[in-house]
Amino acid sequence: MSLQHYSLRTEEFYTHWIERYIRFHGIRHPNTMGTEEVEQSLTSLAVDGNVAASTQNQALAALLFFYQKVLKIEIGRLDAMRAQRPVRLPTVLSVDEVRALLNALDLIPTTESHALVARLMYGAGLRLLECCRLRMKDFDMDRGQITVREGKGDKDRYVMLANAKREAIWQRMEWRTALHAADLAHGLGWVHLPTALDRKSCWATTMCGQP
Repeated sequence: MSLQHYSLRTEEFYTHWIERYIRFHGIRHPNTMGTEEVEQSLTSLAVDGNVAASTQNQALAALLFFYQKVLKIEIGRLDAMRAQRPVRLPTVLSVDEVRALLNALDLIPTTESHALVARLMYGAGLRLLECCRLRMKDFDMDRGQITVREGKGDKDRYVMLANAKREAIWQRMEWRTALHAADLAHGLGWVHLPTALDRKSCWATTMCGQP
């Protein structure tokens, strides 16, 4: 999944459904099972688990990926009982309702960071995880834009940065810088590095003779 640039969240979900499928059939090896066992698992989700249609579709996608891409086994036509997808009208907030919601977040002292996240998501069209993963270097104050890295489909993109939130972002950066300095003083301050950057960083540090 990593080689095909699936998101980390998708990897976690697919791994969960594959493990759940194996446990459902008594820890049998997946290459000893096939279409019938997949049908039984999906039917159990709909009948016994009463899951939503989207949840069952996610489990199906995970199992199809596992069999086709990993085990190289073709799954035949599935005849499992499918969860019903109800027809619902979307709930869309009006401009005044959105403004009232954001202003309400500003009134709660303990949700200051949540209010900033909500305004960034609404103003820049960010997904939740995209917003939570933003780093200082992703903000370009001069150009008024934010760089979203490794978004959906492992793609980067630019989104606009509202002028109204620049001061709040600067304050957040100052707070984060002070917190990082305190973490370093206590021997912490580490961060997860994707792919092989952790090994490359260690190699560069060793070759340059830096501590």
